[in-house]
Amino acid sequence: QVKLVESGGASVQAGGSLRLSCVASERTLCLGWFRQAPGKEREGVAAAYSDDNTLYKDSVKGRFTVSRDKAKNTLYLHMNNLKPEDTALYYCAAPISYCSLESEHYNHWGQGTQVTVSS
Repeated sequence: QVKLVESGGASVQAGGSLRLSCVASERTLCLGWFRQAPGKEREGVAAAYSDDNTLYKDSVKGRFTVSRDKAKNTLYLHMNNLKPEDTALYYCAAPISYCSLESEHYNHWGQGTQVTVSS
């Protein structure tokens, strides 16, 4: 059972930056970032393979960067130029066997960290 612990969420002004962290209890093929805003479905934001390939949701490309520190089993999400529509609870997740931005491929989830962006 992979355990995931997120941190780094905060309240920021639009245009600001944040870095989220996710510490995993063991090495995984892939780790992903998802988010869920109130009243909306959970959506995939970014994912990073163990070989450093990455996936991004179109709306965050150019603003968010996902990276992994494999020595520390840690996944990061660097978020720049934040917008109010980025407000959500951000989750880290590990997949069953397939790396994607689809939540049904993931079976290990952290508790989430809140990101709030005000205009």
